[in-house]
Order: sequence, then C-alpha cells, then structure tokens
Amino acid sequence: MKHPKLLLMVLFIFCMSVVTSLMAQPKAKGKTPPLTKVAIAPPGVVELHSAGSPIISFRILLHAGSINDPKGKEGLNALTALMIGQGGTKDMTYKQIVDTLYPWAASISPESDKEVTVFIANIHNDNLHKFYRIFADLLLQPRFDESDFKRNKDELLNYLQNTLRFNDDENLGKQSLEAMLYADHPYGHAPEGTVEGLKSITLDDVKAYYKQFYTRDNITLGIAGGYTPDFVGGMKTDFAKLPAGKSVPVALPKPAPIKDLQIDVVNKENRATAISFGCPVDVTRADKDFYALMVASSYLGEHRTQNGVLFNYIRGLRGLNYGDYAYIENFIQDGGSTFPVPNIPRRQQFFSVWIRPVEPQNAHFALRAALYQVQQLVEKGLTQEQFEQQRKFLLNYSKLWNQTLSRRLGTLLDSKFYGIDYFPDRVERELKALKVEDVNAAIKRHLQDKNFDVAIIARDAEPLKTAIAGNQSSPIKYAGPVSEEVLRDDKVLVDLKLNVNLEKLRIVPAGELFEK
Repeated sequence: MKHPKLLLMVLFIFCMSVVTSLMAQPKAKGKTPPLTKVAIAPPGVVELHSAGSPIISFRILLHAGSINDPKGKEGLNALTALMIGQGGTKDMTYKQIVDTLYPWAASISPESDKEVTVFIANIHNDNLHKFYRIFADLLLQPRFDESDFKRNKDELLNYLQNTLRFNDDENLGKQSLEAMLYADHPYGHAPEGTVEGLKSITLDDVKAYYKQFYTRDNITLGIAGGYTPDFVGGMKTDFAKLPAGKSVPVALPKPAPIKDLQIDVVNKENRATAISFGCPVDVTRADKDFYALMVASSYLGEHRTQNGVLFNYIRGLRGLNYGDYAYIENFIQDGGSTFPVPNIPRRQQFFSVWIRPVEPQNAHFALRAALYQVQQLVEKGLTQEQFEQQRKFLLNYSKLWNQTLSRRLGTLLDSKFYGIDYFPDRVERELKALKVEDVNAAIKRHLQDKNFDVAIIARDAEPLKTAIAGNQSSPIKYAGPVSEEVLRDDKVLVDLKLNVNLEKLRIVPAGELFEK
C-alpha cells in the first residue's frame, strides 16, 4: 500500500530509529546486542523495553485483513485502515495532524495484508505524550471525514488501476501469482482490494466495518523503547474503552491443486519480462520443517543477495538480469533493505521464485533455467558441504533481520501469531540442530518440481505463449564470451521440456487484472 504524503517522514524516522536503537544497545563482538528486556504482557499487549532508546515504536495490530472483506466490497479493510492512519480524529483534521507531526519527524503508517492490519508509529521520547494522544485518538475516535474518504479511496484505486497494473512489473508479477495460487480462496484478491469492490464501498460501510472489527479483543498493543510502566498502563486503559468483541477466524480451504505448469502471460507494454512462479506449501514458522526449508530456499537465493544458486546461474554466469531469488513464505521488502517487512503473517504459505526482468528474447530461456535449478534441488537435495555453507550463512544473515526496535517488536507480534517463541531465537536453535538429512527429507516432503503457477509480465505475449506451448527451442546469444561449461549447460536448457498445462495457458491483458 502506498502512502506518498508521509513517505519522507517514514524514511527519516526509519533511518533515525536504526541509528538510535543501535547506539542505545551495548556492543558485543560477533553477537546481536542483547535487549534490555523482552516481555510478553497479559493478552492484548506485547512489550519490548529498551531503557536506553530515545525512540518509542508502536505497532497496533488488528486481527483482521483482506480475508475479512465482504463479498463485493473487496478493499474495505484496507480503506478503513487508511481512513484511520491517513485521516483525522474527532478533534483534528488530517491536515492539522500532518502539520503537527512534521516538526516531530513522527510517522504513522497503516499496512494491510491478508490476515492482519498494523498501524506503525515512531516518535522521539521528547514528544511521546503529545504524539500518543493523537495516535490513540486516530484509532479510538476516528473522524471519518467525507473528504478523507474520497482521497483514500482514490489512492487505492489509483494504486490498482495505474501503479500496479502499469508501473510496477515486479509487484504486478507477484500479485498475479498470488491471484493464481489462491483463486476462489479468501486470499484471492490483493490486500488493497479490487476495482469494483472499492468503487462499491461507501463511508457508511467503513463506519460499520470499524464498529465490527475494531474491538478491544481484536487488537494487540505493541510498544518498544524507553517507555515507563505507567505509560503502558495508560495505553491499556485507553484501549479498554473500545467495545468488547472478537471476530471469528475466517476458514481457509486448501488452495486448488496445480497440474503441471499453469501459466498466465500478462500482456502489457514493457521493456523487459518479469517472471514469478510458485506453489502452496503446508508449513509455517510454527512447523519444524519450516526451518529446514529455510536452508533449501536460502540455497536457491535470499532476496536481493548474491550468494544463491539462482543468482549465480542466471545473472552471474549469464548476465541475463539483475537477480533471481527464492522464498519459502510470503515476502514483502522492507523499504530499501533486503529484509521482509514484519506483520504479514499467514496461516497458509507458498514457495516461490522471482526472476527479475529479463530481455524479452531471453524470457523462455530464463524460465527454463530457473525451473532446472529447482528440479536439481528437489531431485538431488543438498550435499553436506552445501548444507554446512548455507546453514552458516543463514545463521549469521538472520541476525540482521531485526536491527531496529520497530522490526523486533513486529517480529515479537508475529511470533505470538504463530504461537512460537521469539522467531530469531527459534531460527538459531533449529538451524544449529539441523542435519543435511533433515533438509533433504523436508524438501522431499514439501517441495516439488513439476506443478507450479507461473505469472509472466511481457509485451508481445502471443509469440511467447506460442513458444512455451510448443516447447520451442530458446537459443540464447551472449554479448561477450562465456565459459565452455555454460555453453554445455545451455545445450540442455534451450530444449528443456516444460510440462505445460495447455488448458491453463492464457494471455491476460494487464488492464483486466484486479478488476473484480
């Protein structure tokens, strides 16, 4: 979800929170600086106290997401969140709030996903009490102004109709893949909704949704930093004023089975071709096998890092694109980092591979190359040497995921969602106990190499569809010299047979996506 009016403030406070939170922690060579205190309070509150931090971070988690959108009003959850996070209070207009927050370098960001919605805020301790009053009033006494409603609704519609469809091929591919994986499923539409759904929503719908879901039993308060115990007590008292009530969890059916390669070629005018493919997996962070699959996925390639097999095979040796990565759960990049945003937990997850845009003439070859590497992993697993190397990398890399108090707080909330102990601690414990046999057995149990949904964002979609359907050869020409080993592999890849489900191979105009 995009929030342009607060983007500069978000970036500023993010940078400031990184610096101040790290400065506030004691230094320890080779180890993540310890927290002063990590505590999960009675139900409804998650605390992460760090006495030396001048930054206070809030994450107010609503246990409702796009799966709670009523049929025909897809986007109601996201629009309600925007009306709170980018709206006014009973006593202040949205403009007055923005003008007040700017000198404090404060930020308020509502983010919606499938299962939860989170309101993220950061403030320096000097302005904590003044800021908190505004932040709490946004959630407890939202203004629901007609002008805010029109502005926020237009923002969501513009994102779906223009930004996502025509100006963001990478996320267009990922959202198209999720729409395929979860067709006729509560996860089926984007968190921002659909065009028809958003157009049908009224301000009264927003008010009714707020009344139904924004209850004290449906909200978890999260706070991190150098706050005082009495401040937390005041938060509890304030949010206890919300009415009682907890929503019934939405039942999640199993995603529809995938037969062979089911491919959507999304036709749009673009300079390069982006590819995403994946399949559902029946593990989450709550399952032991998840941590074995983390190693396997990391071997294929961590997001925007250069250590993975996919990256080196497609970009490093062949120079086809910027990068190629794999994921064992839903992944949304956190700003300019390589790490995922917290607070997008889901009860159902999926494995996916992202091939960053390649030149159109290399798209068919790149798809074959990526699928080939997944096939090699599934058929052969990892060697002892590969396992040890990747586990060591992941043990160290995972310690970078939570460098700020806000991210650690988000991870604590996610850990509570999955019913596990603090996720980084669980990662370290599980990885240290893993053996290569555990990883290879988990690969056999949960991954496969034949049945994937594939979303391809491409211009001239018809020739690409024809080439894929006929398993035509996909020769590749290099701008410079490559090794004999690469050329030998290419002889296999250019004619690698793809088992395409011809009944599920189609061209989809980009302008028709996310319509209903």
